[in-house]
Formats: sequence, C-alpha cells, structure tokens
Amino acid sequence: MEWKSEGSAQETPSAVVQEREGILEDTDEDGVSESFQLLQIDVGCECGGGETLPAGTASWCSKNVQRKQRHWEKIVAAKKSKRKQEKERRKANRAENPGICPQHSKRFLRALTKEKLLEAKHSGPRLCIDLSMTHHMSKKELSRLAGQIRRLYGSNKKADRPFWIYLTGFTTDSPLYEECLRMNDGFSSYLLDITEEDCFNLFPLETLVYLTPDSEHALEDVALNKVYILGGLVDESIQKKVTFQKAWEHSVKTARLPIQEYMVRCQNGKNYHSEILAINQVFDVLATYFETHSWPEALKKGVSSGKGYVVRSLVE
Repeated sequence: MEWKSEGSAQETPSAVVQEREGILEDTDEDGVSESFQLLQIDVGCECGGGETLPAGTASWCSKNVQRKQRHWEKIVAAKKSKRKQEKERRKANRAENPGICPQHSKRFLRALTKEKLLEAKHSGPRLCIDLSMTHHMSKKELSRLAGQIRRLYGSNKKADRPFWIYLTGFTTDSPLYEECLRMNDGFSSYLLDITEEDCFNLFPLETLVYLTPDSEHALEDVALNKVYILGGLVDESIQKKVTFQKAWEHSVKTARLPIQEYMVRCQNGKNYHSEILAINQVFDVLATYFETHSWPEALKKGVSSGKGYVVRSLVE
C-alpha cells in the first residue's frame, strides 16, 4: 500500500498537466481563458514567496522573471570580475613599489579624519566664523555663504593639521541653517561646534584676532593660543569696514592677510584688484601657512588669479 501511495504521488504532476491539456482541448474560448487564468495563479503560487524551484520547473516562471534573473547574474559576475582585477592590480602595484603604503579603505580614512579633527579640538588652532551678520543678507548671498562653509569644512578635513571650527551667532531656526542643510550633505553631522553665542562672549577678548582686509596690521604668524575670527559675510553691495568696525567696538585685535607684503598687482583685462576673499579662501591661506610656515606658498594657494594679485617671487 505504501508503494502504491508513492507511485500515485509521483504521477500527480503529470496527471494534472494531462487534465489541463484535456480541458483546453474540450472547452470553448471562455473556458480557455478561464483555464489560462488558473494556470497563471498556479505559476504565481509556485514561483512566489522567494522559494527556490526544483530542477525542471524553470518553465513555470515567466520569461520576464527569467530575463531579470539572467541580467542580475551578469551584474554579479561583472562585479566579481572587477573586484578580482582590482585585487590583482593592487598586488602587482605593491610588488613593483614595495616602499609605498597600501591603499587604505574608505572606512579607515574616515576614522583617521575623525581622529585628527577631534585631536584639533583639544590641541589644534581654533577658527571662528562669525555668523551674527547674516540677517541682512539676501537668499542668494546666504546660499553662497553656505557653499563657502561647505568648502571650508572640506579643506579642513583634508588638512594634515586641521583647525577646530566654531560657527558662532548661528541659530538652528535661521534661514542660513536651512540653506546649509539643503546644500551641504551631512551638515548636521559636521565635526565642529555650533553655538548661538557671540564670539566675543565665547572667548577671552585678548585671545581673539579678527581677520579683516581693512586692518592696518599684517598677520605675521598663526599661534595656537589665539582664536582667529572670519566674518561670515557675503555682501554684493560691498559695504566697507563692517567686520573691522565690529572688532573695534569690542576692542579686539585685528589683522589682514599679508597680501601687500608678499604679492604685487598684475595687469589684467578688467583692471580689477581686490584683497577681499571668501572665507574658504582665507582658510586655505591659514591652513597652508600653518603646515608650511611659508606666506608666499600659502597666498599662492588661497588667492586666486582673478583677484589681480600674484606672488612677488614669481614676478621677479
């Protein structure tokens, strides 16, 4: 009895197929349509649920499913091949250049960057961006300022000796904060300090140096015991001495980049010369000088040719 039961169970799929074929032959158009619907339901049940079909039943799945499966297998095979080629390339590169360190993973580089930034918080130079003047700026100017903050932060992450950055006078319900979130991916996770406090209340006044192009004193060095302030101001109307006046009102020392000491004006078609730089350009000068202790090299890095100045040594 048990043998007969197994035999009947093995013959069931064939019997079902024969029965369906008989139905298709004996029914009219409506019956054919109804039978096809039953077949589709059965195929959907057998192919659904993510279950692996046994061998010989692939014909029950639709051509579309099979085509997608073949396409996915090609993608997986291509990725495996690419990884294998990249691994062989790195191996050959290490064999040819044994003195070069192996390429680090992105996860390792992110961890290294985070470690450098957190170390700068305790022992590195400090840079403050004064954002207390943004309420007079237009939406276009705020967007430009948000872009400058993004570029400044990006340069700081790449620096070998980064600064620790403070965004002061910065409220989370301000239009500038909304622009920073909109334009800068991952802004909410930036490794820096954001505070609503004014920079003049946050630090001792004797440690502050407000960098402004209107100052009479050229910056001579970047010291660890000082806090350097950049005015977060994008002003298309070019109101002069705004940041200088604010520093003077709080009796804070001011300084300008030594552009006049190390650079000269160069002729250009527009006859345009300006010492006013974006905050990310000023930062590039500071960061480069802090690493190299060379003002000509630092100014060449941060002052673009469009400002109408060139390093004096290049002219000579």
